[in-house]
Amino acid sequence: MEKQLAIIQTLRNEYLSRGHEAYHGEPVSQLEHAVQSAEWAKKTRPEDEEFILAAFLHDYGHLCDHDGMEGYGVWSHETVGAEALRQMGFSEKIAQLVVNHVEAKRYLVGADSAYFNGLSEASKITLKKQGGRMTMEQMADFEKDPLFEQHIALRRLDEKAKVADRPVTDFLWLEELMVRHLG
Repeated sequence: MEKQLAIIQTLRNEYLSRGHEAYHGEPVSQLEHAVQSAEWAKKTRPEDEEFILAAFLHDYGHLCDHDGMEGYGVWSHETVGAEALRQMGFSEKIAQLVVNHVEAKRYLVGADSAYFNGLSEASKITLKKQGGRMTMEQMADFEKDPLFEQHIALRRLDEKAKVADRPVTDFLWLEELMVRHLG
């Protein structure tokens, strides 16, 4: 339990020390985006604690020290974050949801033109840097993923979680989820 509490304290410290940083071209900070994402996940899938934690942690890679994406976050932040979370002991489901939230954006752009039109300018810029729209073959392969529906759900709430001037609630409830998950 001591190791788990140390991991949670590390995450807390990272979000408190770097969470105020801009969420790369969006009107919210890293912490605001993470908490808003988790709150949406809790509303839509209250029984799925792993999904809620993945929503909170999906952009954790942006807080890791890696090469920047020219003012729009960290290159391969989804992979960086998923690997860091695996090393901390988070489940493979959480890691897969984190690693595939970018692929879900690429999928949705290919599947739904209205989705692309609804993206923020910053998200359109990062889309280009992340490989752009999926091909039909890539989309068909992605649809076979056992977590496909959850990848799409996470991506959709990711887009909603950019509300400016919305105070961050205490995220002790997320720490309690992490204690249960890592315990």
